[in-house]
Amino acid sequence: MPRKLTLLFLLIFIAVAIAPAAAQDEFVFGMVLVGPKDDHGWSQAHFEGGQYVEQNVPGAKMVYFEKLNPADAPETTLLDVVTELVDQGASVIFTTSDEFEEDTAAVAADPAFADVTFINISGDDAYTGEAPANLSNVMGEMEWAKMIAGCAAALASETGSIGYLGPLINFETRRLVNSAYLGARYCYENYAGKDPATLTFTVTWIGFWFNIPGVTLDPTEVTNDFFDNGADVVISGIDTTEGIVVAGQRAAEGQSVWAVPYDFQGACEQAPDICLGVPYFHWGPVYRDIINQIKEGSWEQTWDWVAPDWTDINNPDTSAVGFVEGTGLSEEDKTSLDAFIAEITAYATDEANADTFFLFEGPLAYQDGTEIAAEGEKLPAIAPLGEAPSVWYLEQLLDGITGASNQ
Repeated sequence: MPRKLTLLFLLIFIAVAIAPAAAQDEFVFGMVLVGPKDDHGWSQAHFEGGQYVEQNVPGAKMVYFEKLNPADAPETTLLDVVTELVDQGASVIFTTSDEFEEDTAAVAADPAFADVTFINISGDDAYTGEAPANLSNVMGEMEWAKMIAGCAAALASETGSIGYLGPLINFETRRLVNSAYLGARYCYENYAGKDPATLTFTVTWIGFWFNIPGVTLDPTEVTNDFFDNGADVVISGIDTTEGIVVAGQRAAEGQSVWAVPYDFQGACEQAPDICLGVPYFHWGPVYRDIINQIKEGSWEQTWDWVAPDWTDINNPDTSAVGFVEGTGLSEEDKTSLDAFIAEITAYATDEANADTFFLFEGPLAYQDGTEIAAEGEKLPAIAPLGEAPSVWYLEQLLDGITGASNQ
């Protein structure tokens, strides 16, 4: 046989032998997003977390469905989406919203998906024992970063009035509002040197994670209302960027206003000059670790509330939660904010404070006056609902906040 022909057959044999091995090495995971993958907020943070996995886990490939919500996909169910993603080869499905919690548990329990691993973000079914064996929950401890956000807002405010742009009302959103309020109140008193009783902290809920015309309040109008009524800082708790966009427009007209966006590390880019900073999620390291556990066969059902990496909360390879300081902070306020972050870090890394959060210490009361922590008493991070108050299951906003605690 001629040498060239022999070489050709050899190359073909090698290619055929390698192809199945390469296919076996591919690991497909699915991502279900409640909003668009480029929303500069919650959904983009998850999508980029998936891209991080593709870049850092050999063979990993993401398939995804975006905008699964009542406005963009009113006829589409989570079952429809999971079926589509599994048909594309996904053996792991990340459902990235508490909006999907109930449906994720139902779909995961379907015998057709017994071999699929489900990870629901922000739910607690694995904690309460209601999850099927192939479902886990994970959430980042955003409470720390929301305290930092509240502190930044209080330091910058000249009017002593802060608006909080809230999404819908549930345990997650209440504890994040409460965290921002506690951070604001503490820094207003201890760093700005002002009377905390004079601080106004108002939350308005729009009704969903982002604007749905005709269904929710318009976050643009809500933000303008905050400024029209004396607030000079707006903290966002919604998935999208209306808060900082409106603040940027107001500032361009000469007003002294600031904003703290949410979720996505790059959110300050919408109006950098008036951005005080952004509390954000970085899902990449969390998703990477989960995927590696599943690939190695070591994955077990868990409920995980993941803390920042206290050696560097902005380390992109280790920290699930961070806070990027904005250029809208004055040098004096930046110095104060850095000192507050150091306080938080010292608290969080002290073993004596395990399973508690800084500032969630008595005296604390709900809006209706119910005491939930006596003087010096620390609220536990989580306790079974109905047994004791805890940070995870806060049933009202705290005394001192203006706004609704329940729908």
